[in-house]
Amino acid sequence: MTLLYADPEVAAALDAATTVAAMRAALLAAYEGRLIAPPRAAAPLDGGRMVLTAGHLVGEWYGFRSYDTFGHEQGEQLVVLHDARTGAVRAVAVGEELGSRRTGGLGGLAVDALARPDAATLGVIGSGRQAWTQVWAAAAVRPLREVVVHSRSAARRDAFAARVRAELGVPARAVATPGAAVAGRDLVVLATTSPTPVLCAADLSPGTHVNAVGFKQLDRSEFGTDLLDTADLLVTDSPAQAADYQPPMLAATPPYAERLRDLGGILAGAVPGRTTADQVSVFCSTGLAGTEVFLLDALTRVGVAAR
Repeated sequence: MTLLYADPEVAAALDAATTVAAMRAALLAAYEGRLIAPPRAAAPLDGGRMVLTAGHLVGEWYGFRSYDTFGHEQGEQLVVLHDARTGAVRAVAVGEELGSRRTGGLGGLAVDALARPDAATLGVIGSGRQAWTQVWAAAAVRPLREVVVHSRSAARRDAFAARVRAELGVPARAVATPGAAVAGRDLVVLATTSPTPVLCAADLSPGTHVNAVGFKQLDRSEFGTDLLDTADLLVTDSPAQAADYQPPMLAATPPYAERLRDLGGILAGAVPGRTTADQVSVFCSTGLAGTEVFLLDALTRVGVAAR
């Protein structure tokens, strides 16, 4: 029987700890060669693109995700999970929650692997769905003492801070400028739709960890090369996808490409991560292909256990 999931079922079943754990397993599987995940493919549409990503966990499952890009933060997605032995469709998820939580889970995993163990304050620029899942996942891996948020809309940033207080139980406040959001913070999240930099690297303190979720390409990026120049540690979840970006991802171009490390390799202990407390680390999220299907597989297991 094929299991069907919409956003309410995904939100009810997938907590942050389960999501981060699934992303850890996915990146380790990709690094070890058990998760085959080619770079995404796209077809042009009027005013946007249809994007396809696929993955195959060898001997267990294969599947794909499709979504469109029409100027919104992240559109409704279709994720399909097949049994690799029979070809049967095991599960289908439609909506926004699975993809958003997947991206948040990757961010939470990056925080857990790269941030200082005592990191407890978080500054976020952005107040949409992606910003929320980054904070949601970070709160599962670090005991946050405070979240400070900035976005262009005063009403949205106030609402975001209120949601953090209500749902995560973490003190939170909204501020009027990006610099006020990030100055002195242990963790920083960039989750905007801005094509131009919203962060000044000079505002960061030594030892800060940054998750960059939004645009990060040569022609449009929510951060500038000053962040890459400041970073002691540059990391991504998929070096292959980073190199495949069109136009190229900033961190995958000279002189930064040779410094870009694989988060999966860090998790496996094969690549060095943070070595001192004062290093600035930056995670450039690409959304490794196949991780949405990996998370859908985890969701089916959570659902079975709950029955």
